[in-house]
Amino acid sequence: MFQQLKNIDTAFKHIKVFSAVLIIACIFISSFSLVKSYQAVQVAQNRIYILANGKALEAFSAGRKENIPVEAKDHVKMFHQHFFSLDPDDQVIKTNVSKALYLADGSAKSQYDNLKEKGYYSQLISANISQKINVDSIQLDLDQYPYFFRCYATQELIRSTSATTRMLITEGYLRNVSRSDNNPHGFLIERWQTISNHNMTIESN
Repeated sequence: MFQQLKNIDTAFKHIKVFSAVLIIACIFISSFSLVKSYQAVQVAQNRIYILANGKALEAFSAGRKENIPVEAKDHVKMFHQHFFSLDPDDQVIKTNVSKALYLADGSAKSQYDNLKEKGYYSQLISANISQKINVDSIQLDLDQYPYFFRCYATQELIRSTSATTRMLITEGYLRNVSRSDNNPHGFLIERWQTISNHNMTIESN
């Protein structure tokens, strides 16, 4: 009988030890799960999803300063594409130029007015010329503010009988402004001017 009691006592001790180990294991697993869940939430909060052309694209959040080179260059590229991508349609020209003028100050408006007075846009329409632009490179100086930039691009003027390729070099300065639907990068181009715009090749169709 005493042997049975001893066996029961031993079994009870084993159960207590097993229960203690099980409780400690549960606490450890729960703590580990909480830590991992917290880390997962932190990672998720650092992610940004952008909807572009019906697709959700994942991006990572970063400070404004870290993104300045990328956003500044894209702002300059977007401005030039709007300002110089033209078709022989008065409405298309006005729409594209209007988008460009949201991204720059009065210096861009002055160039537009000069081209308009010289009949440049009328010639595009009357001669059925399409104008396309490809931005080759953008130099950016972040050591000064406003930020200086120089843009190197290639223009293509397409006629029914020929295609003319032109070299375009412009420069200006970028100033920080509030972001908006019309100006998503939050920059404004100032003192914009054309340094060079000359023919490179002319090909007959």
